[in-house]
Amino acid sequence: MKRLRDRPFHGLYAITDAGLKGPAIERPVELAIRGGARVIQYRDKSRDASLRQVEAQAILGVCRKFDVPLLINDDVELAAAIGADGVHLGSEDTALGIARSQLGQRAIIGVSCYNRFELAERAIAAGADYVAFGRFFSSRSKPLAVSAGVDLLHRARAELDCPIVAIGGITPENGRLLVQAGADMLAVIRGVFAAHDVTQAAQSLHNLFASDSENPP
Repeated sequence: MKRLRDRPFHGLYAITDAGLKGPAIERPVELAIRGGARVIQYRDKSRDASLRQVEAQAILGVCRKFDVPLLINDDVELAAAIGADGVHLGSEDTALGIARSQLGQRAIIGVSCYNRFELAERAIAAGADYVAFGRFFSSRSKPLAVSAGVDLLHRARAELDCPIVAIGGITPENGRLLVQAGADMLAVIRGVFAAHDVTQAAQSLHNLFASDSENPP
């Protein structure tokens, strides 16, 4: 398992959609990676623990094939059980210190900080590998999530010494603004996995990180 600092934490961060079910979840994840996804997060809020383990294990196989890290949303025990690369934690999830003790020093642990800069400062002080802010735009996946402003990314880029993830209603049309403001990664759920062409959707978001020379007007 590689630690985050051993990987280029830059680009598309694809989060699985709740509509993806069963072992067939492997195919869209592979398509997203082929389109340029640099990190995959398995996110499923259901209580079916056995199904979640089957799905996460299937995704892990794909991620290992392409050497892409797999993070598990909220569930430290599941991450430990399948040997995932780490977890992403929200404000009501397992404490970061407990997650670190269970998963080890090489695990990647990210923390949701919503629209609150002080949460990011605390998370970094506690040992988070990256912090996530958002939602930045209207989101069908998280319609009630608090709204964050682009100025938060500017401040985070200037003051925080860790990768910064932006999430919430991100599309190829609005994502470049967030990259220019300082986001290292764009976390996208339905914009990738609900797309008719998952690979093309991922590629369009991946291209937002290309240099002007690689992506001429």
